[in-house]
Amino acid sequence: MDIVMHKGVALHVDVTGPEDGPPVVFANSLGTDLRLWDGVVARLPGGLRLIRYDKRGHGLSDCPAPPYSMGALVGEAEAVMEALGVRDAVFVGLSIGGLIAQGLAAKRLDLIRALVLSNTAAKIGTRAMWEERVAAIRADGLPAMTDAILERWFAPDFRTSDAVAPWRRMVETCPPEGYVGCCAAIAGSDFYTTTAALRCPTLVIAGDRDGATPPDLVRELADLIPGSRFELIRGTGHLPCVEDPETFAAHLSDFLGAIGHLP
Repeated sequence: MDIVMHKGVALHVDVTGPEDGPPVVFANSLGTDLRLWDGVVARLPGGLRLIRYDKRGHGLSDCPAPPYSMGALVGEAEAVMEALGVRDAVFVGLSIGGLIAQGLAAKRLDLIRALVLSNTAAKIGTRAMWEERVAAIRADGLPAMTDAILERWFAPDFRTSDAVAPWRRMVETCPPEGYVGCCAAIAGSDFYTTTAALRCPTLVIAGDRDGATPPDLVRELADLIPGSRFELIRGTGHLPCVEDPETFAAHLSDFLGAIGHLP
């Protein structure tokens, strides 16, 4: 297990592939850990340097007391890349991971060659909505919200299958302080202005059954970034990398090839 320390917070990092391979960095969604990408990384071309990490409050990373700021989350992504000597990476972020990607690209474009923004937006929800969710978790616990979360995450066929079991456990075992901390970071984030100024190659991915960031919202993000490419993965919800990793990996591989980021 690799650990990167940043301002007293231990961040769990997983790196596979050759050290000199083209780097691809992955950032997870709210309530998930780096296993979110298992199905995708297994289907990518060989020779890439694949870097995954657990953001604070999730997975095997430390869980500082909430609330968290988006600036802290962006700073930790930056720290992971600098600790590994990564430059000119393709940064893949889903949901809050996509917000982290946008913030990092605005702050440190020298680290980012291209972006893949999946099931995310320049602004997700309202402050009031996130405050209500935090209050509900504090009152009733995270497991009480699992069914509602899974309904936003997955299309009905997947949600009612045996395949959903590990994702249910992932939500229910997520540290509640980490979850509400990241809710606060999302509530305070609005990247419309800075994302509209980005000019790096960008792939934007949506799921047509997404109950958290509906496809029209995700398409609006694509429209903000000149020259971006938009892909809709049908039959999937908020986590298409889980429900249809083959299609997700195909879109990602095509994009990597198109920008010359394959070995």
